[in-house]
Amino acid sequence: MAGDVVGIWEVALSDGVYRIEFEHGTTTGKRVVWINGQEVLRRDWMFKLVGKETFTVGGMETKATVNIEAISGFTYEYTLEIDGKSLQKFIDNRSKVTKTWVLQVDGVDCRIVLEKDTMDVWFNGQKMETEGEFVDDGTETHFTVADHECCIKALSSGKKRAGIVHYLIVDGEAVPGWAD
Repeated sequence: MAGDVVGIWEVALSDGVYRIEFEHGTTTGKRVVWINGQEVLRRDWMFKLVGKETFTVGGMETKATVNIEAISGFTYEYTLEIDGKSLQKFIDNRSKVTKTWVLQVDGVDCRIVLEKDTMDVWFNGQKMETEGEFVDDGTETHFTVADHECCIKALSSGKKRAGIVHYLIVDGEAVPGWAD
């Protein structure tokens, strides 16, 4: 990549964490978007230096937009929108509708994401086949990673404001994670 990178953002989606870099050549009119080091969009000789560049991120092709705004003279501000929301609003919303665990399975770093609204489970970017069941104290979503039996338990916290709490269990052992 050239020296015109003006914005770098990390975006966590269910199928992975993506590093988005935006290159803006204010003298050449060049605009380039890189995702995880791969060029995904290039526009050369853009005479209008402000505007938007829209592209998709991840396997689910989530819409992303880099906004380029002039602040004063030749000073520009670059912001990223994901799914039509500012990056911060998107992150805040994701923290409400997903639960993520980062752990090691057989010595390998793994990322498991639960989408609370659909109960979809993602393991290292792959959507998993799951089986859900109702139990006395809540629900259990079962899936297998390698030869390991996994279960996400959804239980009432007993507190109205806290709602439902999700726990990951691998081979019968609870995995430490953030509180919901």
